[in-house]
Amino acid sequence: MAKKLSKAQAKVGKVMHEFKTGTLHTGSKKGPVVKNRQQAIAIALSEAGKSKRGK
Repeated sequence: MAKKLSKAQAKVGKVMHEFKTGTLHTGSKKGPVVKNRQQAIAIALSEAGKSKRGK
């Protein structure tokens, strides 16, 4: 049986898919395209609410 993903895991998966397809932008749709994997991961964690910045 397949496991159900949490909302945070689904959000990270969506953002990383955008990075792989070259459609992930910094900030908004008008910003430059993200080319660095580490930056994409930081964006994904930030959007999922899992970043350590606020803790």
